[in-house]
Amino acid sequence: MKIKSLSAISGITIVAIFISATMSLQQPATAAETTATAQNDPMQFARGAKAWADTCARCHNMRDARSLRDDQWRAAMAHMRIRAGLTAKETEDILAFLQGSN
Repeated sequence: MKIKSLSAISGITIVAIFISATMSLQQPATAAETTATAQNDPMQFARGAKAWADTCARCHNMRDARSLRDDQWRAAMAHMRIRAGLTAKETEDILAFLQGSN
């Protein structure tokens, strides 16, 4: 009996840790949030363009910012934030530039 209770508690603990870790991950902003942020920070587009050119060009051939839809850029940036070690601010700036270029 005690073993079953311990297993159930361990399973619940693992699930709770997973959920809290998942919720703590910051997701890139949605298009509406990016637009609102860009309106509040007029330099975000310029910072995003510079970060995109400096950071992304290290590994990628530069592609047209219009080559992907806004939702596709959002998914790509979520992946590249982890892969390239981008900060949340860099990710938001680059996403604002890419979505603003569409």
